[in-house]
Amino acid sequence: MGRSRRALPRRRGPARLARGLAGDVRRLRIGARVSAGHAAPPAELPPLVAPGTDGGLRRALKDRYLLRLLVRRELKARYKGSLLGLGWSYVRPAVHFSVYFFVVGVFLGMSKRVHHFPIYLFSGMVLINLFTETLHSCTRSITGNAALVKKVFLPRELFPMASLLVSLVHFLPGFGIMLAGALSYGWRPDPAGLAAAVLAFAIVVVLGLGLGLLCAGVNVFFRDLEQVVDILMIVITWSVPMIYPWVHVRQRAPGWVLDLYLANPLVSAVSLFQRAFWYPTTPKLFEFPPHLYGRAGVALAASLVVLAAGVLVFSRAQQRFAQEL
Repeated sequence: MGRSRRALPRRRGPARLARGLAGDVRRLRIGARVSAGHAAPPAELPPLVAPGTDGGLRRALKDRYLLRLLVRRELKARYKGSLLGLGWSYVRPAVHFSVYFFVVGVFLGMSKRVHHFPIYLFSGMVLINLFTETLHSCTRSITGNAALVKKVFLPRELFPMASLLVSLVHFLPGFGIMLAGALSYGWRPDPAGLAAAVLAFAIVVVLGLGLGLLCAGVNVFFRDLEQVVDILMIVITWSVPMIYPWVHVRQRAPGWVLDLYLANPLVSAVSLFQRAFWYPTTPKLFEFPPHLYGRAGVALAASLVVLAAGVLVFSRAQQRFAQEL
């Protein structure tokens, strides 16, 4: 029985499989060594960034379609259910001007000391209103749009930029009223005055946007900043030669206070705007701050530094907006 039983064949499948795999590995190693000198360099992937945080202010300026949508959205939300709508942008500066004119100009007698005081007052007021509204609305631009910031991936700088454009929309009616009043007093444009107006406008817009970006980024983490900005707006109104001539500060304040006063970029901006639209209507006996255009150049440079600082702070802070909101 034992001799007639056929011997069973050995199972060589696993051994053959192992030898085949070993051969494949050797061939792969040889091929890798041969083609190592001809291999393409590994592709470099761009660094990962949080959605909506890339591009910065330049990207926000290029997204004009989104910017227009945000401006329309803010204007509709502000005047929703209003009968006058955008007409309030005419009523508000008119009431503001009337209060200052009658209290300061008539009751306190400033209109007797300053030639054509209504134009002097209004030319400074429209510029300061542009700055304060820009700073106020930019500070609340992120917290006021928390739902969009958390759910929609877009450049966060669009929100302060939209607030600035809305402030410019409100600036235009007041500027038109001021220009009509200046024309009624005999104003005629001159090259130096137009250059002063452009320089003043640039200082206010750049400084307002820079401080607005800075405050918008910080306000997400410290909500008390909104109240600080509201108080600062009151201080700004009285810290520029809008209601009174700057010579009153020179006559009554110590020298270091005068230097600090004239170092304020908004003082140079208001003086330039008055030089552009009020001064040509007067007998030209008014004395402006010394080195007005030189100080204005320094003020514009300082405003650009503030804008750069605001962009930097905002870009650092926006990475945590979604978590904080």
